[in-house]
Amino acid sequence: MAWRIVYYAASLQKEILALPAGIQARFLRLTERMLVIGPDLGMPHTRALGGGLFEIRAKSIEGIGRAFYCTLTGQRIVMLHCFVKKSEATPLRELRLAQQRMKEMKNADA
Repeated sequence: MAWRIVYYAASLQKEILALPAGIQARFLRLTERMLVIGPDLGMPHTRALGGGLFEIRAKSIEGIGRAFYCTLTGQRIVMLHCFVKKSEATPLRELRLAQQRMKEMKNADA
């Protein structure tokens, strides 16, 4: 059974498609690999953040994009939130939003 990518909401898919072109291209390339290989591409492409939350690390000349995701039963990768990084550390507000969405998705999947 192959991996599938689903989105927390249709609006998130639109946000990803609105990322700067280089970041978006990198994100799409990484997610295509995830469909074949699975959710863990390893550093520097993906990183486990703990508690079942992961991030895609998309870097280009326009900057650094991050997309948080989790996995659910049935080999589903759920994209939870994305943003363009403007500082060294991941803003806590972005991380908390992803954690809340992951909790909602995992509860709905149970």
